[in-house]
Parts: sequence; C-alpha cells; structure tokens
Amino acid sequence: MTTHVVDLTLSHFRSHRRTKLDLDARPVAIYGPNGAGKTNILEAVSLLSPGRGLRRASADDLQRRAEALGWKVTATLSGPHQVETSAKPGEARQVRIDGKTSPQVALGRVARIVWLVPSMDRLWIEGADGRRRFLDRIAMSFMPDHAEAVLKYEKTMRERNRLLKDMVRDAHWYTALEHQMAEAGENIMRNRRAVLARLQAAQTGTETAFPAAELGLIHPETDLPDNADALAEQFSDCRRNDLRAGRTLIGPHRVDLTAIYSAKGVPAAQCSTGEQKALLISLVLSNARALTEDTGAPPLILLDEVSAHLDSGRRAALYDEICTLGAQAWMTGTGPELFEDLGNRAQHVKVTETGGESTAVQKDLS
Repeated sequence: MTTHVVDLTLSHFRSHRRTKLDLDARPVAIYGPNGAGKTNILEAVSLLSPGRGLRRASADDLQRRAEALGWKVTATLSGPHQVETSAKPGEARQVRIDGKTSPQVALGRVARIVWLVPSMDRLWIEGADGRRRFLDRIAMSFMPDHAEAVLKYEKTMRERNRLLKDMVRDAHWYTALEHQMAEAGENIMRNRRAVLARLQAAQTGTETAFPAAELGLIHPETDLPDNADALAEQFSDCRRNDLRAGRTLIGPHRVDLTAIYSAKGVPAAQCSTGEQKALLISLVLSNARALTEDTGAPPLILLDEVSAHLDSGRRAALYDEICTLGAQAWMTGTGPELFEDLGNRAQHVKVTETGGESTAVQKDLS
C-alpha cells in the first residue's frame, strides 16, 4: 500500500499551467495568499482517489480556462505506482494506473486518501446529504468497493423514481429494481456500520488534543432492516406512499450521521464553531489511525486551510499527531508562520499567482 506521493505534475489544471513537485514522505505545507492556487494542488491530489475530488467538480471545470485544452494530473506513488488521470474538453475523466487504463474504483486500491476542507465546516448544521457523503468517503477509504455499491444503489433508485413519477402501478416493473436496490443497500449499510465501529475503536484509549465523538446512524422515517430480503419487502410495502410522493421515501439514501461531543454530551450541531471543527479533525485523524492499523501504512491526508478556528496550541498538537502517525499530510495556509511548529519535519511550498497563472516553488528551510 502506498504511503506518499513521490512526485506530482499538474498540466493545465485549474490555475496551474504546469506545476511539478518532487517530494519525500514528510508532510507538505503549502502557503500563499488567498486565490493563489493552493487548494488546486490539494484538489489534484484528491483525484488520485475515486470520485469527483474534494470540490466535487465536473471534469470540464478542472481545465485551465485560458487554453481549454483539457487537463492532466500525473503522480508517482510510493509502492511504486504510476497514476495518471485526465480529461479532454467535453469528455469524462480517464484513469491509467501503471500504464493501463483502469476504472476509477481501482484508485482506491493504490492510494487511501482522506480530507477536510472549509466547505465541511458546516457539516453538522446543514443537510444530511453532506454527512452521508462524508461517511461514504470514509467507508471508501476502508472498502474501495463501497463506491460500487453506492453507484449501483443510486442508479437503480433513479430508475425506480422514474417509474414513480410516471405513476406506473404494475408491480412487475418494480420488483427487480427493488431487489437490486436492496442488495446494494444491504452492502451500504453494513459498510457504514462497520466504519462507525472502526472509528469509535480508533478514538478509544487514544491520547489526543481533539475531542472524541459518539457516532450513530438514524433514518427519519423508519429503522432499516439488516438484510436485502427484508429491505426489498420494505420498498414494496412503501410503494403506495412513494407513488404519491413521486420518489423513494425510505432507504440508505435517507440515513443521517449523528455525532455527540463525548466529553460534554452535547450534539455536534449545538457545539461552538471551534468545537465543530475540532470534532471533524478528530474524525479525520481517527480515520487515518484506523487505516494505518488495518493496512500497515498511513493514508494521504488533505487539510485545506487547516488553521481556521484552531488556536496555536491545537494547531501544534495537530502537527504532532500527523508526524507521529507518519502520514504525508498536505496542508494549506495563507502564510509560512502557520507552519512554524512543523519546521523541518515538513517540506514547504510557496504558491503565488500572476496573470491568472499559479507558480509553486519548493522551499528549503535548512
């Protein structure tokens, strides 16, 4: 299993016409003014995993607008593996691993990546969709095949919803779809429950400056059964209500992630902004610790604007935990002073922007 990025090249990606970084296994501290293109580097690294990356952008949105030639990200991962992902204008993202065209899900087998970005700061107080995506990304880091189960469930549910909107009442049209949804749904829920148990175990007995959370899953309408046959029966029983609504009202797509600040017994949604950020960091670190225990190697950790809402003490504690874990964490901030506590424990990259083009320069602190 890979542990770090050895080299990374961005070609016509976002604001980067061409950026190349040669790296070792230490954390990567990226600094520069807002809008310089720091997050674009993290986004490129996030595309070394399945899915649409940390901004959930379309393939066309990732290309440099000045040329509109498409884009490419290439990386050597310790292991070693050569990974290339790219897209031409108007086309879907392509992936090549060690020179061979591969499905996106295969990326999850060569790189485990976890991340925290500012848009997630409101995770606990906004809609359940974001929390489900957060949980499913964690599940994919442990079980890359989880992505396939989610895609199968969503594709089949869209077909069922189309029947519901068209007011199709013939049961034969629904039965096969509901059994496919139920099979994928059973896998999704089993994986989610396993991940919550793994995260709880990773928090237990761990000395950390970040708070532990009690995690749970709830469904707004019903308790979901644990097996596919019972879940398929539940879809069938709810068909009449679904017809009235024109959509599927129950299932794994309605499940919500709950979190309680353990030390205070307070729901995450009722915590202060700083406490909510600390809980998120705690879960990301727990995810990384558990992956390290399970695979023998730490994942890549992406932390965009990580210093936001953290005082200097917690910021230093975060850096210490990352270094103790041995993870190559990619972190961004507006100035080098935010990474002073890391010193030579990290490699430093300064990013600037001129005329819409980003430039990244590696700095030697020795």
